[in-house]
Amino acid sequence: MSNLSIKKSFMLYKRIWGYMSEYWRRFLISIAAMAVAAATEPALARLMKPLIDKGFIDQDPTAIIVTPLLVVGIFFIRGAASYVNEYNSTWLSGTIVEKMRNVMFDRLLKLPVQYYDDNNSGRILSRIVFDVTQITEAGFNIITVTFKDGITIIGLLILLFYTNWKLTLFCIFTLPFVLVLVRVLAHKLRKLSQTNQLQYGNMTQIITEAVQGQKIIKLFGGYKYEQKRFSTSVNEIKKNNAKQSGTSSLNTGLSQFLVSCALAMILYFAASSSKSSHFTPGDFVSFIIAMMLIMQPMKRITNVTQSLQKGLTAAESVFGFLDNNEEVDKGKIKIDGVHQSIIFENVTFKYPTSERNVLDKVNLKINVGETVALVGMSGSGKTTLANLIPRFYTPVEGRILIDDNDLQEISLTSLRQQISLVSQDVVLFNDTVYNNIAYGISSNKVSYEKVVEAAKQANAWEYIEQLPQKLDTMIGENGTRLSGGQKQRLAIARAILKNVPILILDEATSALDNQSEKLVQEALDRLMHTRTTLVIAHRLSTVLHADKIIVMERGNIVEMGTHEELLARNNAYAKLYNVQLNWIS
Repeated sequence: MSNLSIKKSFMLYKRIWGYMSEYWRRFLISIAAMAVAAATEPALARLMKPLIDKGFIDQDPTAIIVTPLLVVGIFFIRGAASYVNEYNSTWLSGTIVEKMRNVMFDRLLKLPVQYYDDNNSGRILSRIVFDVTQITEAGFNIITVTFKDGITIIGLLILLFYTNWKLTLFCIFTLPFVLVLVRVLAHKLRKLSQTNQLQYGNMTQIITEAVQGQKIIKLFGGYKYEQKRFSTSVNEIKKNNAKQSGTSSLNTGLSQFLVSCALAMILYFAASSSKSSHFTPGDFVSFIIAMMLIMQPMKRITNVTQSLQKGLTAAESVFGFLDNNEEVDKGKIKIDGVHQSIIFENVTFKYPTSERNVLDKVNLKINVGETVALVGMSGSGKTTLANLIPRFYTPVEGRILIDDNDLQEISLTSLRQQISLVSQDVVLFNDTVYNNIAYGISSNKVSYEKVVEAAKQANAWEYIEQLPQKLDTMIGENGTRLSGGQKQRLAIARAILKNVPILILDEATSALDNQSEKLVQEALDRLMHTRTTLVIAHRLSTVLHADKIIVMERGNIVEMGTHEELLARNNAYAKLYNVQLNWIS
């Protein structure tokens, strides 16, 4: 392992320890219990000398009675110490995982929208669900195994040196070979672990897409394609796991072979030395048992490399995730609505992966209480423009003002408290109807009556009354138990209850049947009343009465005016309107 890798591993351990440090008392209790349990191994081997020499050969009645009792006592102490160690180790490992998952989820909620655009959800889920559990391998588990087995090995080596130092030297000469072997294979295991995490992320992504897109899969006959994707993914994981297991097994097998060669020589010389009066049968049995006992902890320590590399790779992944910057929020100004206008001044925006500007020097003024509609072909920049208002993205040039306050100088919390969003892709949670309508509002700030009133204004109360438990009915994942129109009205009820001055409607009535669209549009009309509203629409029939219609093409505003004014100009808007009119007829 290079100096850079050693330094990197040390820094990862330092960060892992940061999550354990406040539990140092419990950690010390576990370490003490490990030390006691480890000390019983050489003690047990040493008891073989009086049992053989005094019990079997000299027939000493005291040794015959006391030695077996001491064996029982040692195993009792070992069991009690092991219990204390295992309980505390498991508690500490679970606590670390719990703490890190909470920190990761907190960071997940605070990451900028761009992060979600750049990273697939499967890999994000894999980090929180899978990678974080692997960290305990590099954290407490490795420490406990190394410490406990280290004490055991040291104790047994002391006993071996004490019994016969010449024979013990045969053990020592194998260690450099084992260390070189471990170092060579450690790098390969680290690489395989990194590949393993990427593969798990890919598999999680495929499963997530299969769950979310199950209707499309069924309808378009995608079963075989998805099955092949998943089968390929799990096959790659299988192959990589086999490589990891094979590399680890090679490491263990070669290490044990080297140790067994030394053991064979030791057995030969030990048998030869038994002729000497200084090396009794009890010494021989004690020495051999100590040698046998030392093999298992040595095996675990050589095996620890694989767990170590898995854990360090997982730690690298998790801390890499945690090192992502949260949304930038340097704003200090707090606002309480829109009193004058929202102004776009020469606003230019470009996604990191796009070749051209999505918005190009856009200038726009939305007066307080005004309904402004954004229309145009797909990809013209309508949704991007709307997403700049709640600061989901930041312009690369220009600025956006609310009542002469630059958006960047307004605190994110204050800004977003003034905005509601109703979109085509309604986001609902696997919770009750009540909790979905009152989402994000403290229970002490909203009454049952206010939720009912919001549902009525959104034309949702009629169907909510028919549900098995009314407002307490669980709606399923993203509202799977509701129709499209019902979900839209629930989202509108949520926006009505929030009761804020800025409203963004993103294709809120698209993909609905005529009856549902009528109910939703009535609810939207109530919601839009007196609010400053930005409407994104493909169907021009929904924005005919807007105060101002903005026509966009390739990130530019090409026309602006009322429906009648734009038709009279017979330009871009008139062409869009006539195309839709002809299509409907």
